[in-house]
Amino acid sequence: MKRVWGFTILSFLLLAVGCREKKTISLQGDEPVTAADFVRFFEPLSLPFALSDTSLSKKPTDSVKISTANMRVILADSILQKIKLKGAGTTFYAIGQVRVPDGETYLLIGQHNRTQASVIVFALTQDNTLINYLETIYWPRKKEIAQQFSIDRRFLFSLTQQKKNPDGSLSEGKHVYALNQASGEFMLILTEALDERPTELINPIDTLPATHALAGDYQNGKMNVVSIRDGRKPDRISFFVYFEKKNGTCIGELKGEAFWKTPRLAEYRQDGDPCVLQFQFSNGSVTLREQQCGSRRGPDCLFDGSLVRKKKPRNKKKG
Repeated sequence: MKRVWGFTILSFLLLAVGCREKKTISLQGDEPVTAADFVRFFEPLSLPFALSDTSLSKKPTDSVKISTANMRVILADSILQKIKLKGAGTTFYAIGQVRVPDGETYLLIGQHNRTQASVIVFALTQDNTLINYLETIYWPRKKEIAQQFSIDRRFLFSLTQQKKNPDGSLSEGKHVYALNQASGEFMLILTEALDERPTELINPIDTLPATHALAGDYQNGKMNVVSIRDGRKPDRISFFVYFEKKNGTCIGELKGEAFWKTPRLAEYRQDGDPCVLQFQFSNGSVTLREQQCGSRRGPDCLFDGSLVRKKKPRNKKKG
């Protein structure tokens, strides 16, 4: 009888422990969960895994939504503000996780609002501390160029672009990234440019105010641009940098805010981001100098260089 009673108690205890391990986790609330529960919320993804830009147009279900309070469990506010979509009503949501045996964990997080969407990969250490992040596909996509993001069994992250040409043929370009454990950066390890690259660059900050004396567009050819706009506060500027070097085989892109160090020197530097980019302004030009921005550009080409300020078109007099 005692054995039966003991077995019953043991079974009850095992069942209780199992229920606790399978507790329901929600990331929607204002009260943040632990980092371990945050990671546990993400369902494992089977590799190879692929995601197309068209899938981002769908509104995420409530069950996978993540509140801003819970996003701060793994992200500093400076990074959260940097990656967040512009505009009201942005919702974060969980896509899934990929765990490297005895290594890091990758969390795929989407964000969505009424007009835009994107997917970002966050690399975490085994104790759930952020290593770095990689911005991947966006919606709406640029013109007729389709995008796809994929992860293979070697934990390589590929961004593929495909364009249909007027003759019906397809052109494809690809950027492949891998996490460099030593530097903590997503390194671009392979670039295959589209056969037909766009000849016109879309400036994502073009509509922002440009009242500062040094605000404007600085260029060195059509596809090498530094765009400067007013920052959210007087002590900073908003910027967008894009360049193509080596006949378009090496591309760099960076968007963010830089702080004024002197009246003519601004610097981009963010917590958790090894990339440092300086903007030195002189009469009618800007010179860039970078440190450790390899995750934002191709190998063996730097953001360093000088660009000339583009003159604003004069308003024609009426009459």
